[in-house]
Amino acid sequence: MSMEFADRVGRVEPSATLAISDLASKLEAEGKDVVDLSVGEPDFPTPENVIQAGKDAMDAGHTGYAPSNGVPELKEAIVEKLEADGIDCGPENLIVTPGAKQALYETVETLIDDGDEVVLLDPAWVSYEAMVKLAGGSLNRVDLSDYDFQLEPALDDLGDAVSDDTELLVVNSPSNPTGAVYTEEALEGVRDLAVEHDITVISDEIYDEITYGVDQTSLGSLEGMEDRTVTVNGFSKAYSMTGWRLGYLCAPEDLVSQAGKLHSHSVSSAVNFVQHAGIEALSNTDESVEEMRAAFEERRDMLVDLLAEHDVDVAVPDGAFYMMLPVDDDDQSWAEGALEDAHVATVPGSAFGAPGYVRISYAASEERLREAVDRLAENDYF
Repeated sequence: MSMEFADRVGRVEPSATLAISDLASKLEAEGKDVVDLSVGEPDFPTPENVIQAGKDAMDAGHTGYAPSNGVPELKEAIVEKLEADGIDCGPENLIVTPGAKQALYETVETLIDDGDEVVLLDPAWVSYEAMVKLAGGSLNRVDLSDYDFQLEPALDDLGDAVSDDTELLVVNSPSNPTGAVYTEEALEGVRDLAVEHDITVISDEIYDEITYGVDQTSLGSLEGMEDRTVTVNGFSKAYSMTGWRLGYLCAPEDLVSQAGKLHSHSVSSAVNFVQHAGIEALSNTDESVEEMRAAFEERRDMLVDLLAEHDVDVAVPDGAFYMMLPVDDDDQSWAEGALEDAHVATVPGSAFGAPGYVRISYAASEERLREAVDRLAENDYF
């Protein structure tokens, strides 16, 4: 039997980050020692109190279906977190999802029809493009690489890119893959353009708890953005809960009503007992989050210094746990060669719309980061 597949599936490629990780896993299966700096996953265990809360929730019987948009107690905890960020969000504005990626997917599918224009800020996380293509949208991209990946100096470029035909703009601060944290002035510029052209904006804030000496502004907290911002966040990065799959979106009530249809007919709900663990994560993990954030900052500083010893200059990230490493050769070939020769896994920058770079994740121990730099240097990749 020969199957015919939907056109929308043919529009996208598999995730580049996972493809590199699969190749790294293959080498490891062959007995090679691979320093994997390709996947954005904290190398810390989920805080023990969160794990216990999940166990307690199972013991208490929270193993059945949950309310589709989220259990009330978790929604109230999310409301409190968003209010602290300056965002006016009630329970009626929330959908709790199995991971922030699902929240993004539901938003794009709800807003974008065939041919609708979506603007991305490059370098941009790989799945944004795929989601837009699956929805049939068209992409317009603004390159921030000439500005050390910052948005504020690129506002004129963004102004040239958006128009009354722009349906959606995606902003991710702190950024994956660059670690850039956009200034409040930059986000005010986004606000002015969004209001002028009547654009809805997704504010992906999944790394908002991981910043280094700078303040992260929530776009939805700015005057004029209350009714046009979809704030997306989750538990994977700040609380090291990647495998738990828990995220959420906060949006105007009419969007929640429409996205809720897709949510209920696809994933039904986020896992019940996981949501109860999420309440504990929001309520009682400040110390654990700070320990992880401080460790990431120390690793960032060490990695910047190690690269400088090899005359490699990088834009120093202000948040998340990534940095963009400039490479002389084709970035795809560089990344494949570094994996084959030095057994160091990185992600080609072209996957993020940034050719000439590779992304390094420093969610790894200091020992492994030093090992990675040494191997790359020994194999002439600097």
